[in-house]
Amino acid sequence: MLVFIDESGDAGFKFDKGSSTHFVVALVLFSDKNEALKADNHISEIRKQLNLHSEFEFHFHKLRKRFCEHFFIEIKSFDFQYFGIVIDKTKIDASRFSSSQLFYNFACELVCLKAKENLLQATVVIDGKKSREFKTKLGNYLKKNVNDKDSGVFHIKKVKMQDSAKNNLLQLADMICGTIARSFKNTENYRQIIIEKEVLVEEFQDKK
Repeated sequence: MLVFIDESGDAGFKFDKGSSTHFVVALVLFSDKNEALKADNHISEIRKQLNLHSEFEFHFHKLRKRFCEHFFIEIKSFDFQYFGIVIDKTKIDASRFSSSQLFYNFACELVCLKAKENLLQATVVIDGKKSREFKTKLGNYLKKNVNDKDSGVFHIKKVKMQDSAKNNLLQLADMICGTIARSFKNTENYRQIIIEKEVLVEEFQDKK
C-alpha cells in the first residue's frame, strides 16, 4: 500500500508578513503497488501527450487550465482514492504550535486519521527536501498517533520524504491538493473531473 501526501500553503502564522491564511493537505492512496506503477508510467505518458519535456514537473498552481483538465481526465481511470483537509489558520490557536514542524505534523496527522480505516502497513511518501531530523520526527509522530499499537494494527509502516520533481505520484498529490484548495476559493473546480476518487474532503474545525 502506497500513500502520497502533499500540501498547499505554508505552515506559518505571520499573516501580516505574507503567511497564507489556509493550509490544505491531500493524501492519495493506492492499495495496489502495481496500479501505482501504472499510474506513475502514465503520468510520464501525459507529458508526451502535452508535448512537455520528460523532466517537466506537474505543479497545479503553475499549470495551464487545459493541461490541468487533460491531466485529471487521463489519470482518473486508475484505481486510487484521495482525502483532503482544509485548515483556516486564522481560526485556530497558533500558540499550540511552537514551530512550523509541529503544525505540519499536526496537519499530516489530521489527514492520516481521516484515512486511517483505509490504511494498513502503508508506506507514506511526503513531498519535501527537509532535513533528516525533520523526517525522523514526522515519521515517529505519525506512527505514534495513527498506529494502534495496543491492538497490533500498524496503519503506517514507513514514512519517507522525497523530492516531488523526481516522483510522479507526489506530483499527482500536488495536483489534487491544488484543485482542493482552488475549489474552496470557488474558482475552476477541477474536483468534479475526479470526484469519483474522492473519499473525504472537509474543513478542520478547531475545538477550543
